[in-house]
Amino acid sequence: MFVSDCRREFYELIVTQRVLLLVASDVDALCACKILQALFQCDHVQYTLVPVSGWQELETAFLEHKDQFKYFVLVNCGANVDLLEMLQPEEDTFFFVCDSHRPINVVNVYNDTQIKLLVKQDDDLDVPAYDDIFRDEEDEEEDSENESEGSEPSEKRRRFEEEVIERTMKRRQRREWEARRREILFDYEQYEYHGTSSAMVMFDLAWIMSKDLNDMLWWAIVGLTDQWVHDKITQMKYVTDIGILQRHVSRHNHRNEDEENSLSIDCMRIAFEYDLRLALYQHWSLYESLCNTSYTSASLKLWSVQGQKRLQEFLADMGLPLKQVKQKFNSMDISLKENLREMIEESANKFGMKDLRVQTFSIHFGFKNKFSASDIVYATTSLMENIEKEGPETTNFIKALDSLSRGNLDKLHQGLDLAKKQLRAIQQTVASCICTNLVISQGPFLYCSLMEGTPDVKLFSKPVSLCLLSKYLLKSFVSSTKNKRCKLLPLVMAAPMDVEQGTVIMVGIPPETESSDKKNFFGRAFEKAADSTNSRTLHNHFEMSIIELKTEDRSKFLDALISLLS
Repeated sequence: MFVSDCRREFYELIVTQRVLLLVASDVDALCACKILQALFQCDHVQYTLVPVSGWQELETAFLEHKDQFKYFVLVNCGANVDLLEMLQPEEDTFFFVCDSHRPINVVNVYNDTQIKLLVKQDDDLDVPAYDDIFRDEEDEEEDSENESEGSEPSEKRRRFEEEVIERTMKRRQRREWEARRREILFDYEQYEYHGTSSAMVMFDLAWIMSKDLNDMLWWAIVGLTDQWVHDKITQMKYVTDIGILQRHVSRHNHRNEDEENSLSIDCMRIAFEYDLRLALYQHWSLYESLCNTSYTSASLKLWSVQGQKRLQEFLADMGLPLKQVKQKFNSMDISLKENLREMIEESANKFGMKDLRVQTFSIHFGFKNKFSASDIVYATTSLMENIEKEGPETTNFIKALDSLSRGNLDKLHQGLDLAKKQLRAIQQTVASCICTNLVISQGPFLYCSLMEGTPDVKLFSKPVSLCLLSKYLLKSFVSSTKNKRCKLLPLVMAAPMDVEQGTVIMVGIPPETESSDKKNFFGRAFEKAADSTNSRTLHNHFEMSIIELKTEDRSKFLDALISLLS
């Protein structure tokens, strides 16, 4: 059931209870969690935080804690499956689900007692009507009732014939209704996509209760930027939500000119700005950032010799000396940095990069530390998917969560270093896949498989890194291929997951088109292909379009997928 008043129907119910927070492993979920933790701290709410990276961990966490807790808050997990069927909870257990995954499972929508959905009502949800999906069981009971006996045999026979006709009609109506129900559900559940960021939903709650702080606003911005960086929402949705947050930023960060009310330079302040679409350029060299940002790399085709020449021409057109471009951004001449954005934008237009400017926010801590929202997203994602083992499974989650607090700048800088490594690895892998023609057309989709032994292949056994690689690869392939049909195809990508167990991780991403609405049909397609071939698959990720698969079942699974989508 949708919650219309988050304050009354959610927060005031749990504020006096012990709460279990189940949080998914993505940056938007971490930001929503930070906002909720800050609210809980204000009101001394007792809670336990459990990170969950997939459905199995969610079930295990619920089974472990169901005797101690009656109130569960799920962040970025749980909306797109039938929770009651999966977890089999007691009747006095309540779930509050704040999840950006769509479509929302219809049973969750129409359950009025145990499941409360914290979802922005403005989102275009298109939930089917109750009567189209659920039907009372009275009809069947009527069917099974025995006919009453008549006084004469002829009357009895006539009544019997009438009842047979009536029953046949009812059965036919039921079959028609079931066929229509299947069709409606298929249309509703066919595509997977994302709604409003969970961090923004939580910030709205804080704002309604007049408990919103600048830190919370920053986490909401990072949550939205995470959706944009990982291509989960359309440009239109991003710009609309940026507009909503911009009003809050103006409210929290206005600077009074008079001496008495001006804030100290040491204070945290957030600013809206038009920035360059270059990854981490303020913490890297401009040259490295141009080479390792997917947009510039794909536009200039940097994996080829010709592309490297175009990069040199691009830098020459801006009039930037190589010595300046290759040193750390912070060390560049101030005279060059002052007009850098205008210079880059002007030259980018000549080289066909018209979308190099993007609306975003930046944060300042005093004079020295300035970060853009996308810097934080890259750093936090890299900390969460760090492949170097440093203790228990939850270590990466805790580190990533800590890096969002402004008191932990050392962890944030560690994340930035990891993010640079990740972006380099992605660009090198994209270049080798394109130069060695690893991307092949399978008919209805493009397919690319990374072999065991490929450099950095371990990094791509992690879901977010593999998705980022797939999106960068598809963008680059589309700009490099001359085949017009291939430009409109989606991509399926596989990478080794666990060599000892013989499994691969596979992800499907939608086509790279101008009008792309970011809706992904691979989740349902993967399920059907696995069922029809009895492939040993594990659908454990909250994103339905990511699965794990036994290596020896891969060829029959792909054959089924090709015939299904042809």
